[in-house]
Amino acid sequence: MKRFWLWFPLGLFLLFFGVVASGLIKPSSTTIKSRMVGKALPTFSLPAANEPQPGLGSATFGQGQPRLLNIFASWCIPCVAEAPILMKMAQQGVQIDGIAIRDRPQDLARFLARNGNPYKRIGSDIDSRVQLSLGSSGVPETFVIDGKGIIRYQHIGDIRPEDVPEIMAALKAAR
Repeated sequence: MKRFWLWFPLGLFLLFFGVVASGLIKPSSTTIKSRMVGKALPTFSLPAANEPQPGLGSATFGQGQPRLLNIFASWCIPCVAEAPILMKMAQQGVQIDGIAIRDRPQDLARFLARNGNPYKRIGSDIDSRVQLSLGSSGVPETFVIDGKGIIRYQHIGDIRPEDVPEIMAALKAAR
C-alpha cells in the first residue's frame, strides 16, 4: 500500500500533463470570431490613409449596398498574398474599403503601388482603435457589411482563392 501512495503523485501529474498536452496539440478551435457579427458597425471616422483617396467612416456602410471592409497593413506579409485576389474581386464589381493599421503614408503608398489598390476608401487607424472596436484580432481580416451597416460575416486571415466563393455568397446574402 505504501508503494501506491509513493507513485500516486507521479500518476496524477502524468494524467494532468496528458490532458493539457492533448488540448495544446489539438485544440477544439483555433479561430477567434468577432462578437460584432450580427451587430451594427461601431461609429468611427478615420482620416485618409492614402491621399487623394478619401478617408473612411462608418456612415459609408449604411447607404444600401453591401461592401467588404478589409483591415490590412503595408508591413503585413499575408496582406501581400491576398492583394491579387482583392484586385480580382474589385474588378468584378465588389466594393472594397480598407483600414490601414499602424501604417505610415509613404509605406502604404509603396504597398499599393507594388500590389495594386482595390480600395474605394482607405482610413488610417494609427492606434488600432477601430480595429479593436470591430473585434478584429489581427491583419488581414475582412468583414462583409450589409447596406444597413450591420456586420454579416468575418473572414480571419488572408483571402485565398478557395475563400472567394464563401465571401461572395456572404455578400449576396447581405443584399
